[in-house]
Order: sequence, then C-alpha cells, then structure tokens
Amino acid sequence: MSTAAWSPVSLAVVSAGAGYPRPTRRLADWVAEAVCRSLAAGGARAEVEVLELHRLAPDLAQHFARRRASLDLREAIAAVVAADGLVVATPVLAASPSEVFDAFFAVLGDGILSGMPVLLALNSGSRWQPPDLTQVMRGRLTDVHAEPVPTIVVADPADWQATARSDAARLRACIDQAAAELAVAMSSHRQ
Repeated sequence: MSTAAWSPVSLAVVSAGAGYPRPTRRLADWVAEAVCRSLAAGGARAEVEVLELHRLAPDLAQHFARRRASLDLREAIAAVVAADGLVVATPVLAASPSEVFDAFFAVLGDGILSGMPVLLALNSGSRWQPPDLTQVMRGRLTDVHAEPVPTIVVADPADWQATARSDAARLRACIDQAAAELAVAMSSHRQ
C-alpha cells in the first residue's frame, strides 16, 4: 500500500451563511459528513477545516478598502488553497450568492484554485429557482478556475420542512451523489 493511502486528504468547507440558526452551515455540515463517508468508503481519511465567512466580513471589507489582508483572512485563504477538495455552501436569493461569498472568491484571485475540485451547495430562500441558477453559481467557481463537480446541491424551504419531519430523501440523495463525485475528484486531483 502506498504512503498516499495512509496520509489524510484535506477538505475545506466554506460556509457563507449569516443567519441564525444558520441553515447554510447545517447544509455545509451535512455535505461535509457525506464527503467524509464517501472518502472513507474509498479508504481515505479526511481532515476537515470549516471556515465561516460571516466572521471574515470585516476583514474582507478592510481588504477591499486598504488592499491589506488580515492574518485571519490570509489563514482562511491558505486553508482553501492547500485543501485537496472544497465544499462551498452559500445562501442564494434571486440567483445571487451572499455578498461575503462573492467578496471571498474575489479576494482569491484568478487561477489560485486552478483544478481544485469543488462541491457547491446552495441554500435557497425560495422554492422557485431561476432556470439558470446552477449555471450562474457554477460560473462563479470557474471564474477562479476551480472544477465544480457535476451535481450541485440545492436545498429549498420544502427540504428544510422535510428534514424537520425526517423525510428529506431527495436532499439526502442529492448530497450523497455530489459527495461521491467530490470524493472521486479529490482522489484524482491528489494523484
């Protein structure tokens, strides 16, 4: 067995939600757990680092005003860049991610995530989705040269009601599919 099989893979989880009780963070956690299960099924162990972007909002504002990155912002960027894979969870309204999501990915700059496998999870505030929502969001990641997996997880209010009743089969199936895709992409990216 190679030493690569024994060394853990790193998964960065970026949560761009802001509200309480933070359904976007809950979605990010569910997705991260599913990715870890998929990696474990393939014989890999994952080290997970969660970054809550709402905590970096003042640092992002300072960066854009003064072109100076705080230590916390530099550490967050380093964690994302060093990861073998990335989960990004963001709330969306009117086909746009949260402002802190846009600000963070603007700070990353062109090409810094070149080839990085990414699973995108969207927490939608509406059951109705514009037809181009997934294309818009996928475009945000390809702008920084990341490689989004084919399945995008979209949770809407009906999904949250279903999870309250322990009947979230559609959402769980989507999460499991996307997690399996990310686990495969992470294995390929690491080699």
